[in-house]
Amino acid sequence: MCQKIESLSDTDLLGVLVGSRHAALLLKDASGSLSQLLHEPMPAAYALPRVTSKLQAAAELVRRSLAEAMAHRDVLASPAAVRTYLRLMLARLEHEVFVVLFLDAQNRVIASEEMFRGTLTQTSVYPREVVKRTLELNAAAVILAHNHPSGLAEPSRADEALTQTLRASLALIDARVLDHFIVAGNGNSILSFAERGLL
Repeated sequence: MCQKIESLSDTDLLGVLVGSRHAALLLKDASGSLSQLLHEPMPAAYALPRVTSKLQAAAELVRRSLAEAMAHRDVLASPAAVRTYLRLMLARLEHEVFVVLFLDAQNRVIASEEMFRGTLTQTSVYPREVVKRTLELNAAAVILAHNHPSGLAEPSRADEALTQTLRASLALIDARVLDHFIVAGNGNSILSFAERGLL
């Protein structure tokens, strides 16, 4: 594919899976909602032979569907959706990436942004930039996430210190850190700081 999967429209992305002729019809039948479309079985006749493109498109459709769903309901009521979303976003990357989900007062996702990108083993994260972006979006809370390409989900001392620094910095502007996730390697393992008692 010439164009990056992430930059395709919903219709064009669906077209990768089912062909451009059927994509618009399928979305129309689902009232334009990716969430609704993905919860209905896809007819086998629409399958494409290009497995790699199909899998990439499917993963991106699921990620977009989850983003759409998280923008309309309390993410604390659907922690599995958050984990799946982060797994799709961060698994299998060969470099560390630090992502922030910005939430409104009802814990709905306002924005999901890759804030910092690093090397195989580390990423420089600047709390000032996270606070600045939180203010710009008028977010009431955040969920932090980063990946460990090494495949180990265990937090380092630096991960724990950074989380506490961000928590203290964001508290100054009355924004809460709800969780910090580490997605390991291919996404089979995801650690939650909140579940581990590290927040």
